[in-house]
Amino acid sequence: MATIHRTTMVPGKLDLLGAWLQQQPWYRATGAPPALTRAGGFRLDDPAGEVGIEFIFVTDGAGTTYHVPLAYRGAPLPQAEDGLVGTSEHGVLGRRWIYDAAHDPVAVARLLDLVRGEAEAQQQNQSDTPDPSVGRHWAGSGGLGAPSPLQVTHTEQGRTTVAVADDAGPRFLDVVRVLAPADDAVTGLGHVTAGWTRLDGTIVRGPVAVVR
Repeated sequence: MATIHRTTMVPGKLDLLGAWLQQQPWYRATGAPPALTRAGGFRLDDPAGEVGIEFIFVTDGAGTTYHVPLAYRGAPLPQAEDGLVGTSEHGVLGRRWIYDAAHDPVAVARLLDLVRGEAEAQQQNQSDTPDPSVGRHWAGSGGLGAPSPLQVTHTEQGRTTVAVADDAGPRFLDVVRVLAPADDAVTGLGHVTAGWTRLDGTIVRGPVAVVR
């Protein structure tokens, strides 16, 4: 289980994300760095205890909620320069290299485990506490994994796609970047759903990752 340290990070996560978001093709606003508000999220454990994995939901002043999964490492990740969000000094762990988790093989593998029911979502701000509000579904059979090195593409339609495969052949993992409520059934072979809080305080749910 992951331990949540009650300490400081300099610069903070929202400071790093404000600058990073502006560089992404799926970011909807322009101009000055956005004023971001936390809207929710969850964590996954790395069984080896080396990589911190957090799925963060943040909302800008216009009310758009973005999904930014992050992977925290104690050293640079080779061949993942394109996914580096930034570095931060952690009050307990020291310098952390923070990556967009779509570029991190450990984070992608654990997300696929979650889709298949082989990993359990954890509370974002509490140690050793499952988060039953995170839903998942898998209609496939057999294994599900990502080839190395990861093949990652971004789209203006608000998704980041990672090439994956199961026993039947090639598949795609879509990380939903621009979140939207979904009342209908989510299409795809598998998915993860979660809730987030709007600026007016209401809580909505929708897909945050889809395997197709």
